[in-house]
This record gives sequence, C-alpha cells and structure tokens, in this order.
Amino acid sequence: MKVPASVKPAAWGAIGGAIAAIIIGFAWGGWVTGGTAGKMEAASAEAAIVLAFTPLCVAKAEQQPEKFMSLKEMSSWGSPRGDFVIEAGWVNNVSEEYRSTVAKACAKIVVEGMKAE
Repeated sequence: MKVPASVKPAAWGAIGGAIAAIIIGFAWGGWVTGGTAGKMEAASAEAAIVLAFTPLCVAKAEQQPEKFMSLKEMSSWGSPRGDFVIEAGWVNNVSEEYRSTVAKACAKIVVEGMKAE
C-alpha cells in the first residue's frame, strides 16, 4: 500500500502533538501517575485523621490536670512528649498507624496552649 506524501507530515505532527501534550500535561497540567496519586491520598488521609483526633486528645488532656502540667515540663527534643501522650492514654481511640503522629500534634497544641496562658 502506498501512503500519499501529504499524510507523512500530518502523522509526524500528530505524534509530535501527542508528545507535547504529555510533557505539558505532566509538567504544568497537574497530571500525576498512579503512584504519586496514592502517596497524595495517604498524606491527605493522615492530615485529616490528625485534624480530627487532635481536639479529642486535647480534651482528654484537660481532664487530667496533673498529667497535663507534667507534659509542660518535658523536653521537646526527640519524641518524649508524643510518647508521654501515648502512655497517658489520650490517643487510645486512634489507629496504631496514626497514633504517634496524633500524639505529637496533641502534645504540641497542649504545650503551646499552656504558653499562651
């Protein structure tokens, strides 16, 4: 089969246009691969869980003033405040996967709230 000479430039134009669309779509169009979308979904889920459970943790902390005050005296280096919150049982209602992240956020809010007072 003989291809007309006018079809070759059109075919190369279509191929070049497809490649350009892919490059522009991924670089500036906001397109992502499935793996990147999965990572974004996991990060979003973790942020939502922290946002939802941190106020509950702070409320539990306020119900135990003796432990609440001892948290203020702890060092902020490493994760001893988060460990303290976990040991106090303020984040027992959080899944094990997100417990330490919620505990750190809770400890940070509790300590910053005490500084403001």
